[in-house]
Amino acid sequence: MNEKLERLRELFKGDCFAMKIGCQIDDVQPGYAKCSLDITPDHRNAMGNVMGGVSFTLSDFTVAVAANQDQIGLVALDANITYLGRAKGTRLIAEARRLKDGRTTDYYQVTVQDDLGNLVTAGSITVFDTTAVK
Repeated sequence: MNEKLERLRELFKGDCFAMKIGCQIDDVQPGYAKCSLDITPDHRNAMGNVMGGVSFTLSDFTVAVAANQDQIGLVALDANITYLGRAKGTRLIAEARRLKDGRTTDYYQVTVQDDLGNLVTAGSITVFDTTAVK
């Protein structure tokens, strides 16, 4: 198994909320991460759909993994998410891609779809490098 992937899985065990709802790290590449979670009854709202906060948390977590894979200290500065459809499958899959690698801020595009290929959310998250602050 990929050494970086194992290191990140160990590091992000400390992200208690994401771990509690079932977020898993599936893949990392430079400027990219793929994470997922199995949908359970605990993820559903009163209408039986996956709660929007689950997709948001998975998106935020996936960007955190992508941004912090080489150095820890990048945090979300701004997040935007658009809910496009409902999950019909049994698993959510998020992919985050860095579109801009700046001196102190990076910009990521993140999508969440279900395991049937239904697009659930699309968004963007700007991260700030706290290690750049003196």
